[in-house]
Amino acid sequence: MWLRNCWYVIAWDHEIPPADSPTLFTRTVLGEPVLVYRTQIGELIALEDRCCHRHAPLSVGRREGDCVRCGYHGLKFDHRGQCVEAPGIEIIPAKAKVKRYPLVEKNKWVFVWMGDPALADDALLPDNFSCDSPDWQNKPGYLHYDTPYLLICDNLLDFSHLSYVHEKSLGGSTRIAQARPAIEPVPGPNADWPQLGIKVSRHVNDVPPPPFYQRFRRFDTNLDRWFVYEFLLPGTLLMHSGGRPTGSAPDAPGPSVRLHSCQTLTPETATTTHYFFQQSHPTGEGDGTVTQSIYDSLIGAFNEDRDMITAQHRNIQHNPTLPMMPLAMDAALIQFRRLLEARVRAEQQAQTLSPTQPATMA
Repeated sequence: MWLRNCWYVIAWDHEIPPADSPTLFTRTVLGEPVLVYRTQIGELIALEDRCCHRHAPLSVGRREGDCVRCGYHGLKFDHRGQCVEAPGIEIIPAKAKVKRYPLVEKNKWVFVWMGDPALADDALLPDNFSCDSPDWQNKPGYLHYDTPYLLICDNLLDFSHLSYVHEKSLGGSTRIAQARPAIEPVPGPNADWPQLGIKVSRHVNDVPPPPFYQRFRRFDTNLDRWFVYEFLLPGTLLMHSGGRPTGSAPDAPGPSVRLHSCQTLTPETATTTHYFFQQSHPTGEGDGTVTQSIYDSLIGAFNEDRDMITAQHRNIQHNPTLPMMPLAMDAALIQFRRLLEARVRAEQQAQTLSPTQPATMA
């Protein structure tokens, strides 16, 4: 179940080679191989990584200026995806072309639109401000999962797992699992998109500092911790989190932790997922060693997640039709899945209507 008329992150900006590089970047999104490259003036281009002739990947061909030549039979495609040269053929068929995808770069994330290009809307881009802000420092990360992306969404929508999966890293207290989060809708930008996702707020007071915090800041008191995040379609988490000495005011002097995290999930196939992430700390609150320490802690913790979700996925595959038992802790993920299902249904219904009956997406 994939939503197509939305933005998915295909890469961090540093992953795309510069225009003068012979290297061609490719990554599969929603089961479609996509080639991404920069033109001579720096414009990012995304083309279907499949020659229209014999379906060889263009990424194993070569760059020729702003064009790409297929390495199998030599067809050359321009930045629009149109074939402009075919060896031995004087008149090139108009149908000799590959799909071009809308692409946009925002705060170091490169987004691709996998649906109808006419519906691509920048207003639907998430506000991943801390990925590229002078006020925040981070080290960008990427992980690959051999699991469906919705299982990872479920994990991010229920932080009660921090108490157990991350007991010795991000969690540190069973009180996290005991705290009931507040859940509310995130409104959309227009009538076609009345809701973009859900907001989850979890506050946990008077708990020991987690091992994660102690790696870059020492505390000798318990903390009041908070996790406040928006989880947006199709699978992006934007989170403010932190901790301060128990009972202290938000602006009280003394040691505290403030973090902002941007994480996003992009389905590669039905059973594999791209995971882009970073967790930022305020500029001036620690040096590069703090940035690296936070990154190292995230890698360790996210590997804990990946191990658990991979084991879960293997178990599910034994009997995919066996239903799960919903519990109170599943409230956020159930709401998100319902929202996603509604968007997918509306998208599919719109595709079945005739051009004289435009769809209204609710």
